[in-house]
Amino acid sequence: MHKKDNNYSGKDRIEGFLWLFFFLVTLWLLLTSTFNYQEFLVGIVISFIIAIVTHESYIQLGFPPITLKRFGFLILYIFILFWEIIKANLDVASRIIRPSLPINPGVVIIKTQLKSDIAKTILANSITLTPGTFTLDIEEDRLLIHWIDVKATAIEETTEIIGKRFEKYLKVIFQ
Repeated sequence: MHKKDNNYSGKDRIEGFLWLFFFLVTLWLLLTSTFNYQEFLVGIVISFIIAIVTHESYIQLGFPPITLKRFGFLILYIFILFWEIIKANLDVASRIIRPSLPINPGVVIIKTQLKSDIAKTILANSITLTPGTFTLDIEEDRLLIHWIDVKATAIEETTEIIGKRFEKYLKVIFQ
């Protein structure tokens, strides 16, 4: 996983560097909330240095080069993740407040089409972040999930209910 990935061309690496640099400058502006030219210049220099130092590591970790499409889907994914976390919190809270609601805990398996380890890890963490589900293990293309209210046991159904809501965005971001 930490070997140099030669699947990315020089153009991909340059685009990845430029998008990382753009992201870091934007983050700097959001954090400093100022357009003072001296602070902006410092932000550009620091962002450039960080992008130079980290863009190769970014690719070596299994992250694909940043493109406008991937960046857009990442922003969309963050909103979807937050929405799913809110829905799951409300579901778990309602089960606590109203004990008459059914709880059918169990362990199920979902199957993923994601190829990279980092994408599978992000999928597993996203599932775990939504209350009521917890990723126990990742093995090859399968994730072992503890589910507070098992609604299905067939792999295809559990994959559709638990994993697809995240996986369709992660596929665009990581493949």
